[in-house]
Amino acid sequence: MRSCKHMKIVFVVLLSAIISSVTLCKVPYDQFKHLMNNSIVERLFHEEPCACMERCLAASDDEWFTERFRQNVPPLLSLNNSVLPDNIYTWWQSLQSKSQANYSQVIQELFSVIPGEGHYRDAGPSRCRTCAVVGNSGNLVGSFYGPLIDSHDFVMRMNKGPVEGYEKDVGSRTTHRIMYPESATHLDNTTHLVLLPFKILDIQWVTSALTDGTVKRTRYKVIDKLQANKDKVMVIHPAFMHYVHTTWLHIKSRRSYPSTGFLVLMFALHICDEVNVFGFGANSKGTWHHYFEKMPKSFKRTGKHSGGIEHQTILELQERQLISVYRGW
Repeated sequence: MRSCKHMKIVFVVLLSAIISSVTLCKVPYDQFKHLMNNSIVERLFHEEPCACMERCLAASDDEWFTERFRQNVPPLLSLNNSVLPDNIYTWWQSLQSKSQANYSQVIQELFSVIPGEGHYRDAGPSRCRTCAVVGNSGNLVGSFYGPLIDSHDFVMRMNKGPVEGYEKDVGSRTTHRIMYPESATHLDNTTHLVLLPFKILDIQWVTSALTDGTVKRTRYKVIDKLQANKDKVMVIHPAFMHYVHTTWLHIKSRRSYPSTGFLVLMFALHICDEVNVFGFGANSKGTWHHYFEKMPKSFKRTGKHSGGIEHQTILELQERQLISVYRGW
């Protein structure tokens, strides 16, 4: 985290000296007024949305962005925000097979195992949280982005994308691993597990996987006992998923839903001040594959995800200098 607090104190001292000089030397008022209108003075004496110097998402006045960005939509579930409006619950249930489970009870059981307080609602002038969103694209191969990725405050990875053996290209740090039951992998004690719940059973699974291991199948057989730090587990809010689906992608079909990568990018936009994206899209030859797999012979389709819309939205975010996208070599 970076802070402007000490800089402001120093500047106040300097400003006092300048005012004394103005008084003693009788500097013309117009010149002094010009000095006081300087952008540096304005930046230091008016509260900034964040402490980042190069880019601050919260400071953006881009009309295209502000029409879509909803700061009031909670990215993560907590005990205080878990009630779902009927339209969002219906949409969420439509993504997968419906469940007869009692949602309220499932939530109570979840927060008897993991922390129930809110997270990352601490945006303000003293915070500069830099985040690397690391996808699994083959365009990372030979990129040597590892040190750059590791330099961020948060390093977000998704699903089973490995680190060991690929450090020079993908980095070695992982602060958040976003996954769903079918893509789950064991974590060390320092990494946040961030669950993407596409159905109630997914929430039941994470509660079970951290305790007695009774849920052994979702769509198919899954890890029943997961190695992860319970105190670092978080769950993406279904209302946040719905918001991305409708506001950012304008998807009308109920059966379609955003990809994991796009949801993670949106998650980062809401909890970070500066976002840099790695490992998204095709490689330089136009081939879509994972950096840890052999080069495929054919194009990989995106299934129920709106890949084209997501791709265009990411390009738009980059062109408007709201994010930086690193495309590899």
